[in-house]
Amino acid sequence: MAIIEVKNITKRFGNKIVLDNVSFNIHKGDIYGLIGPNGAGKSTLINIMTGVLESQGGDIIIDGFSIKENPLEAKRRIGLVPQEIALMETVSAYENLEFFGALYHLKGPLLKKRITEVLELTGLEEKRKEKVKKFSGGMKRRLNLAVALLHYPEILIMDEPTVGIDPQSRNHIFEFVKNINKEKGTTILYTSHYMEEVELLCNELFIMDLGKEVASGEKQMVKSLAGGNSRIQLKTFGATRETEKSLRELKGVKACQIEEDSIVLMIEDKEFQLEVLLKILEQKQIKIKGINFQEPSLEEVFLSLTGKSLRE
Repeated sequence: MAIIEVKNITKRFGNKIVLDNVSFNIHKGDIYGLIGPNGAGKSTLINIMTGVLESQGGDIIIDGFSIKENPLEAKRRIGLVPQEIALMETVSAYENLEFFGALYHLKGPLLKKRITEVLELTGLEEKRKEKVKKFSGGMKRRLNLAVALLHYPEILIMDEPTVGIDPQSRNHIFEFVKNINKEKGTTILYTSHYMEEVELLCNELFIMDLGKEVASGEKQMVKSLAGGNSRIQLKTFGATRETEKSLRELKGVKACQIEEDSIVLMIEDKEFQLEVLLKILEQKQIKIKGINFQEPSLEEVFLSLTGKSLRE
């Protein structure tokens, strides 16, 4: 059952089309990845979904409620972790949560209980009395997350939640996302331009670029759209630039790169013949210590479908 239905959303700023007839469904319990480069339209779509912006066309249905016709009921079901930190720097973590809890109409013992729970969930219970201005970037991100969870939303929207934070805080957020989805059944919409994050966390994907859909569906199905391309890493010693040139000319090889102790090939599965590759390496007296086959990454899928890097 779809808990979020995005129906033909169109958004313009002046003459520029930022979202062009975007549609997808998110089912209850999904960790759904909304991905694309900076400027793809992800944050604009999130702003429409949360009622910050209005679209010029289409609608978004949140658990049966239209964001246009019944915005309060729709937004009540959402917890938003915004891309920009939205906290009061001069007061403590606990005081921030008291303030935002009051905005959710929480008070008294219930508010205290929720604050204690979200501080524990985000690993900030020992920092509850510390002023936010003393927090690291990662701790601020986690407090932002705690704010979004105060009212126990059915849906958690996380807009680029790991931008500008340290690896330890990033891993903490990853574990949190997996745990809250598994233990509480929270549906999560996770936006990012870091494909490796989405590959790790999400089971369903919507890839967009320039306001349009590039691909969508179950993660493995989306990967299959790369056209049967795979990556081979051969652990070797003795490979040279001449070797690289010879391998590039092989049928089915789309790219070749010599690294310090290995050869990395991007191949087209239907055309590539491993035995031909091994014969060439044998002729050149290049010894192979190991072979590793890998399916294409989402970064490589994006490159295959759009002809450009995600970072461009």
